[in-house]
Amino acid sequence: MSGEIIKLERQGDVFTLTMNAGENRWNTTFVRAYAEALKEVEASEGPVALVTASASEKFYSNGLDLAWVQEPEAHPEAGDRNAFGGEFMALMGRIITFPVPTICAVNGHAFGAGFMSALCHDVRIMRADRGFLCANEMQLGMRIPQPELALFRHKMSRSAFFETVQLAKRWAAPAALEAGIVQQVADIEDLLAAAQAKAQELAPLGANRENYGGQKETLYGENAAINGPHGPAYMLRNSDQYGH
Repeated sequence: MSGEIIKLERQGDVFTLTMNAGENRWNTTFVRAYAEALKEVEASEGPVALVTASASEKFYSNGLDLAWVQEPEAHPEAGDRNAFGGEFMALMGRIITFPVPTICAVNGHAFGAGFMSALCHDVRIMRADRGFLCANEMQLGMRIPQPELALFRHKMSRSAFFETVQLAKRWAAPAALEAGIVQQVADIEDLLAAAQAKAQELAPLGANRENYGGQKETLYGENAAINGPHGPAYMLRNSDQYGH
């Protein structure tokens, strides 16, 4: 366990991290509790995968803790406002390159920062009948930071990317599945079990943490292969220029 707002449990090769803070809005206290839980997963050995889920019936994560952002002194339990931006972004970078398979069970709304956190996972399984994925910054009069734009661009087709970041499209499960934003949908009573089954299937990939996490760095890190200056034809013809 890692405190009350984040619960971590292990069954066999599958860790399940459950967000237990109501709407699971992101503030510094929430970021640090989440990060602490990840340490326990990273410290494990052998085949392992991670499922993240929510205890809420309605929300996976409803984004930033806006009341705290607007008036931090009124919400001291949410932590240091000045530390939040860097720590939150670093946590997202940690999740997207996490050295074991990560599966997100999206049981309800995932808005803004909640959508970001879902996209940082390897696999997303979404509740079939309720809930939306939405980057709602444009509706709130906010600009999306460039690192967040890069995340969305790497995880979506170009058309889905534009609709998401510029038009603030709300993606219900069927459309999100068709667009490839989520990989599977499930009825709510089957959602967590489906995510845990997928985690069990993928857990062997996590046995070699250095390799699994290392390839994610190649995909998403500095000089990312999928965002390089040259196309794959050039790279294939000049493979001696690239490490193996």
